[in-house]
Amino acid sequence: MPVEIRELQIITTITEGGGAGGNTSSTSPATATGGEDIIAKCVEQVLEILKEKTER
Repeated sequence: MPVEIRELQIITTITEGGGAGGNTSSTSPATATGGEDIIAKCVEQVLEILKEKTER
């Protein structure tokens, strides 16, 4: 009998600091690459998903 996965949750932890990459700039990567725009788009998508779930 096949198994159907209806929902998948991926949880990650992102830490800034002494990693092997060694980002030495004084600004955080989010603000250096226009992170506010990315965050706003993500929030919009999450709100759309929640809206769709409540309409069902």
